[in-house]
Amino acid sequence: MRIGIVGPIGSGKSTLSRKLADYYHSKLIEEPVEKNEYLPLFYQDKATFALLSQNAFYSSLFLLMWRTKNEPDVVCDSTLFSNLVFTELLRLDGTMSAMEVALTYAIADEHMKRIPDVDIHIVIVRETEQLFENVRKRGREIEKDQHDYLVFHYGNYYDVLRRIFRAYKVPEEKILWLPIRDMEDPEEFQQILARIETQYQLVHKSNE
Repeated sequence: MRIGIVGPIGSGKSTLSRKLADYYHSKLIEEPVEKNEYLPLFYQDKATFALLSQNAFYSSLFLLMWRTKNEPDVVCDSTLFSNLVFTELLRLDGTMSAMEVALTYAIADEHMKRIPDVDIHIVIVRETEQLFENVRKRGREIEKDQHDYLVFHYGNYYDVLRRIFRAYKVPEEKILWLPIRDMEDPEEFQQILARIETQYQLVHKSNE
């Protein structure tokens, strides 16, 4: 089973992907966002570094997914669709121009042609207050003083993601909208696993 995790900033994509990879004994693909040298520059000057940082993220994630394209069982803590949401949000808030967005989509489309899709896109659904609390708790220096950016991000993320899924004709059965409160709670984690396995059965039946 190939799983892709999608969700807004602070939703717990990395945590959930590690827990699922451990449970399913799957290959874990972690996007090296924190180590990307463009990220702090983006937060300092979004207008200058939006296009460069977006394509740096796409390229690094593509390489990771390319190297594991023949692995049958993979958990990805991000996907190219997840990254496209950031591009769309940067277009909506006026940071990226139409030309920059079109170029980013063209690059993403070429990437997607060359790697296998995941079986299930797991979308982590969180309340806005919880997202802000998660960002506060992890205490990344680069995310301080980003309140307005995060408000816009959280207010538009899920609607933009739905539009992207529709535009790329992602089948409904391949998308699992997963509300999460505390994935560290053993009972809730078992419920998460049950929902994933039910969704995978739907995908498997639709492919028969």
